[in-house]
Amino acid sequence: MEELISIFKAFSDETRLRILKLLEHGELCVCDIVAALDMTQPNVSFHLGVLKEAGIIKDRRKGKWIHYSIDDADMFKRFLLLSVLERIPEDAVIDNQKRLTQFLKTKRKKPYIIEQRDKAFCCGR
Repeated sequence: MEELISIFKAFSDETRLRILKLLEHGELCVCDIVAALDMTQPNVSFHLGVLKEAGIIKDRRKGKWIHYSIDDADMFKRFLLLSVLERIPEDAVIDNQKRLTQFLKTKRKKPYIIEQRDKAFCCGR
């Protein structure tokens, strides 16, 4: 029962749904998600933690950077996630996608550090 509560709690927040919609297209670093959502890193990390605890996403460490992706190993969670993602209208997350696209273009030009809000950070892939 606790696992179900955790899953539905993870789906009950708009920010977490926006994160999942971004991850629907593939793995992203925390800095990518921060830029796309225009939120602070601690806030994004909190939401990523809720999604990870529910078993909806997984992480992969590359050096000191953590990359997140959808964990589709569990068929029940995969089915729920697909059902949720297909009901999120694209226009609800279009600004997030635009910011992510712009950030990724900038990130590729500067492969090690990205300046954002006067702070140097990024995985640089």
